[in-house]
Amino acid sequence: MGRERESECVCVCVCVCVCVCMCRVLSAWRRGGDCETCERLRGLIHKQVQICKRSVEVMDAVRHGAQLAIDECQFQFRNRRWNCSTLDTMPVFGKVVTQGTREAAFVYAISAASVAFAVTRACSSGELEKCGCDHNVHGVSPEGFQWSGCSDNIAYGVAFSQSFVDVRERSKGQSPSRALMNLHNNEAGRKAILSHMRVECKCHGVSGSCEVKTCWKAMPPFRKVGNAIKEKFDGATEVEQRKVGTTKVLVPRNSQFKPHTDEDLVYLEPSPDFCDHDPRTPGMLGTAGRQCNRTSKAIDGCELMCCGRGFQTEEVEVVDRCSCKFHWCCYVKCKQCRKMVEMHTCR
Repeated sequence: MGRERESECVCVCVCVCVCVCMCRVLSAWRRGGDCETCERLRGLIHKQVQICKRSVEVMDAVRHGAQLAIDECQFQFRNRRWNCSTLDTMPVFGKVVTQGTREAAFVYAISAASVAFAVTRACSSGELEKCGCDHNVHGVSPEGFQWSGCSDNIAYGVAFSQSFVDVRERSKGQSPSRALMNLHNNEAGRKAILSHMRVECKCHGVSGSCEVKTCWKAMPPFRKVGNAIKEKFDGATEVEQRKVGTTKVLVPRNSQFKPHTDEDLVYLEPSPDFCDHDPRTPGMLGTAGRQCNRTSKAIDGCELMCCGRGFQTEEVEVVDRCSCKFHWCCYVKCKQCRKMVEMHTCR
């Protein structure tokens, strides 16, 4: 049980600011998260420690956001050569995020978004004294429904993410072009939430009629945010730094490409092929031993996933549900069926 408690603990780390490191911080935090706890969190720069001390109660939401970012990254990249594997080191994704690649762009975007999302959710759930529901949404809408309920306070979540996550990029020691890239992708991640905010409603009236409708603004499921950021990853723009007047800006490296928008992801250098394990580069694990799809021509197919090295096939037994029947009322009962399936893994 002690090991489980250690493994569920998450803290903020170098580079992305919200990556996980497994330790005893969470149990100590819940017993009384204080300024000393902020000092013990690995990877925080001085300004982040100061924010932590001023907002101790928010840090558990940041922890939840860190795990949310990792889980979503691993889901979105589950069928790619780089599958967002984590390490027990800092930074948690290895040197992959220290390079200005599109993978780093995704990690920064999803991390900034996850902090905004988790802090907003904590506000709406009444877990934080400093914030609650968004009370700026009230009255009657132009569509005629009554604003009521608990609208998600996304403004607070975004503001906290901007102050806590972005402060590292605004500090000395970061190359100007990489800082601009990270700040842009952080904001693109947060905008993925803002652009998918939705209105949820509840009807009131006799026998379920909708004589009165009350509505509130809600964040989308985080999976939808992850899908949106992954789509931006697929169409990310390679950029370079230029000076326009006295301001340094990022512009497309290829002048024939249209300028990127605030919601697009940008990167500075091409990605490696991620085919081979490189012990000198933490996080570069290669694809040997990865499962692949023998019939697919996409990146999850054995030809591309295995980088032309070939694959091996073995038969394994799997247990699946079958012969499911609905029973009144109200459950489904299934049998367990065993079958042999082919599993393909890269050499």
